[in-house]
Amino acid sequence: MASLATVDEHIEAAPTRTIQPAWVRVMHWTNAVAMVLMILSGWQIYNASPLFGFSFPREYTLGGWLAGGLLWHFAAMWLLMINGLAYLITGFVSGRFAKKLLPITPSGVLHDVRAALTFKLSHDDLSVYNYVQRALYAGIILVGVLIVLSGLSMWKPVQLYYLVKLFGDYPTARYVHFFCMAAICAFMVIHVLLALLVPKSLRAMIIGR
Repeated sequence: MASLATVDEHIEAAPTRTIQPAWVRVMHWTNAVAMVLMILSGWQIYNASPLFGFSFPREYTLGGWLAGGLLWHFAAMWLLMINGLAYLITGFVSGRFAKKLLPITPSGVLHDVRAALTFKLSHDDLSVYNYVQRALYAGIILVGVLIVLSGLSMWKPVQLYYLVKLFGDYPTARYVHFFCMAAICAFMVIHVLLALLVPKSLRAMIIGR
């Protein structure tokens, strides 16, 4: 009994390490909420003028009709842009991005993909991202920038004509916006699945430790 008590005391006395600082957790969940609102309202806007031969189920859209979808989309857009910009600036200035996301090498990504597919990818140290995580997080940042630029070009095509030219024309900007949305949805599904497979990563994003 004495030995068990000693072990318990040692565990309680062991120092805890902050894996996700407070600013990361706050901005992460703010981005998550804003992105879900934008996706659901975006599906409502898409249904008013589909690009392809399908529409999204009404129960999975936000806004009720085109004007309502636009109002939700623009409100969430400002939240995402302000919070996302603050996240990017803080990430670069603090050196977090350089520390967490670099380097990214093709060989490293392939190695970790094979390890993940065979359930041999280690998650012992949550403070270190594997190559798959680095590639996904870096990629989703680029997709995020692209979806904002294409969205702005669709919102104000006359005033922001130079952004429209960046994509070629207005219809092309719509396609870019749609496929970026699809990429973000795929990322979110993978992200949630990985969090469920490694619950301690979700705990760290909630309480930091």
